[in-house]
Formats: sequence, C-alpha cells, structure tokens
Amino acid sequence: MSEPMFLRPVFHERIWGGTRLREAFGYEIPSDHTGECWGISAHPHGKSIVDNGKYAGFDLSELWQNHRYLFGHAQGDVFPLLTKILDCDQDLSIQVHPDDAFARSVENEAAGKTECWYIIDCDPGAEIVYGHTVNSKEEFQQKCRQREWGTLFQRFPIQPGDFFYVPSGTVHALCKGTLVLETQQTSDITYRVYDYDRVDERGQKRELHLEKAVEVIRFPHQNHWVTPSTHVDQSTRITTYIENEFFTVQKWQTQGRSWLVQDRNFLLISVLRGQGKLTTKDGVYPFFKGHHLILPHGLGHFQIEGKTEWIVSFV
Repeated sequence: MSEPMFLRPVFHERIWGGTRLREAFGYEIPSDHTGECWGISAHPHGKSIVDNGKYAGFDLSELWQNHRYLFGHAQGDVFPLLTKILDCDQDLSIQVHPDDAFARSVENEAAGKTECWYIIDCDPGAEIVYGHTVNSKEEFQQKCRQREWGTLFQRFPIQPGDFFYVPSGTVHALCKGTLVLETQQTSDITYRVYDYDRVDERGQKRELHLEKAVEVIRFPHQNHWVTPSTHVDQSTRITTYIENEFFTVQKWQTQGRSWLVQDRNFLLISVLRGQGKLTTKDGVYPFFKGHHLILPHGLGHFQIEGKTEWIVSFV
C-alpha cells in the first residue's frame, strides 16, 4: 500500500484544559476546557478513524487487528503507540504511571505507560514537575502525610523545543501554560499523587491513588536527560531525541523538497508547523498543520515538499 492514512483526532475535555488546541491548530474542540487531542490512537477511550482512501471509516484498532500487513506484521495484541497534543491551561495533577509488568498483574492491562514530551510552545516562566527528592517509599509516604509538597517534587523550567523522556515510575506533571506533543505507550493508567486540592464541577476533589503510586515510583529518582542527534537528508533536517524498546521519536524539519523512503513497519506523523505535499507512487497528498497521519508498511519512496515541521515516531 502506498498511500498515507490521514486520521481524525479525538478530543477529551479536562479540568485543566483550555482553548489552545483551537487557537494553535484550528481544531473544532468540544468546549473551552479541552485538554487533549488524541491524534493517533487505537485505545478504547478514543480511537482514531481513517479519513481517506481505501480504509476510510476504519478505526486504527480495527486495522491493527485485521489488516496487520499495513504495519509490517508487527507483533503485539494492541497497537503500541499513542500520540497526543495537550493544552495545559492549568497545572496537571502530579502523577505516575506503572510499567508493563505492574499494569498486567494489577490492572489487567496489556501495557504500562512510558512517555515523552516535545514542548511545542509554553508561556514565559513555564515549568514541569519531573521526579522527587527522597530515597525511599517510607520517606515519600511521610512527606505526603505531612503535605510537604514544596520539598517533595523536583521542578524544572522549560522552553519551546525542549524534549523530555518520562519512563514509567517517574513522578511528573505538565504545568500551566504549556502546549505539548506526547508520544506514549498505548495505556491510560494514571495514579495521582497530588492534585492541588482542587475540585471538579460538582465540588468534589478528584481521587488520589497513593497506595498504588508508591508501589510503582522509582526510588531514588533518576533524571533521564536526552542528548538529541541531528543529520540532514536533502532539504530535511532530522533530529532524533530518543530510541529505545518503546519508541523512536524524531523531529523532521523540511524547507524545500526531499525524496525519502518509508522502510519501517510504520511511521506516525504529526504536523506541528507549516504545510506542503506528500507524493507517493500512487498520488499527491496535501498536508497542513494539525494533521496526523500514518505511512504504512510498503509505502516505499515518497517526496516531501514544502516548509514544515513534523514529529515522527515508530517502534
């Protein structure tokens, strides 16, 4: 198959969401508290639908189960990756995700959640919570009981273009004023550690999950800073941020025209900036900022033309 599959995003309202997904990408969002665009997803909580071509109307989960040749006959019960764009109009809860083994044994889910963030944009002075300051489960529990939130969590300033790797077991939170592309394992398991004592529209505090959280948090915390590498292929500058058993994540910046080859099981693409044309042996496909698409197995050589910036991921 040599046509890209363009996907229809799924939107989720969140207590911390805003309107930036509409303002930045022109999406039709459900409300002024829209926190998440699931651009490429086969998760039951929001499945992407193909918008074009032979598989128009199919959802990604259906394609993974019944048309595995599109993905190079890759192994696994569930499609491995989920791509989101998050509008953090307010602080997200401070949270942690389990690894695969804990997710399977405790939650009966196929995968835990290792993720990574590309900071698309952020307000001046924006920051993230990344890690904690203690050495043991007991010390962590004690600081939680004493509500010593200010000394328990590590905070770091951020700027547009930053990239962070967040393995399972890492205490973390995106904070107010950030627009982020997240690449993650296909999982929606989150254990909240602290939620700033805020209440929802019914006046209720959101549930915390401290008991499970302390079972999956890594002690002591280890910072996982990334060292990007860059190479140029014709008119496309390719920056590789992370390459491991969960995912490879890259940024492709094109100014002009490049002939490239899709020789992976599949490529997931989110267009963050600009527009252009993608040409394969079977056709020409215009793309615009905010589009999410998959280049399937066997697509082969293709041409990118335009001035654009993509986040590209694969396994």
